[in-house]
Amino acid sequence: MPLLTPSTSFRLFTILILAALLAACGTTKPVSEGEYRVARGDTLTQIARKHGQSVSSLKRLNNLSDVDNLRVGQVLKVKGAPAPATTSPSRPATGPSIAAPRSINLIWPATGKSSRGTSPSNSQAVYIAGAAGSPIKAAASGKVAYAGNGLRGYGNMLIVNHDANFLSVYAHNKDLLVKEGAQVKQGQTIATMGNTGSSAVNLYFELRYNGKAVDALRYLPKTSSQ
Repeated sequence: MPLLTPSTSFRLFTILILAALLAACGTTKPVSEGEYRVARGDTLTQIARKHGQSVSSLKRLNNLSDVDNLRVGQVLKVKGAPAPATTSPSRPATGPSIAAPRSINLIWPATGKSSRGTSPSNSQAVYIAGAAGSPIKAAASGKVAYAGNGLRGYGNMLIVNHDANFLSVYAHNKDLLVKEGAQVKQGQTIATMGNTGSSAVNLYFELRYNGKAVDALRYLPKTSSQ
């Protein structure tokens, strides 16, 4: 199990927050009611659908002529409410299990014996012990926000954004089979199980809502992965 020192906790926090805000632009200034800030990868069609209006009405409202030339950080007027803002804790969650205000449909990301984290800093996470090289699957569809090994103690790690609120973390992998920015489907093999950054072969799986770690076992199917 990874041991979180203060410096490691800060680095994990930074990576997770960057992942949660991957779709956001560099500025943190909030938009007003009836406005939306263009994020990386946004299209006018997506923005219109998100706010319950047509592309043509969005073009008229913002005097847009070239719909293919949106700028990251550009603020548009919209008829619907702005996208929900994300919030985050100052350090990994500790204490008793907590739940997000809504649910998400997950599958078990790996097959093996599962156990909850035992230290205060990982008590919301799940460890799944299995055979080296066995498949690690995306617990839900989403976009790969991080793929790398820049965090000591977590080895080869993936972070997948599932929507504006939920993201999942997969650590200690042997091989990473997807790259940052890739769209993945639920059940798709995204890595292989290993022991990078760990003394045992296992998957470290964590679920976060608005940047805060939530009890992953509450959202995984009741049928055990064993």
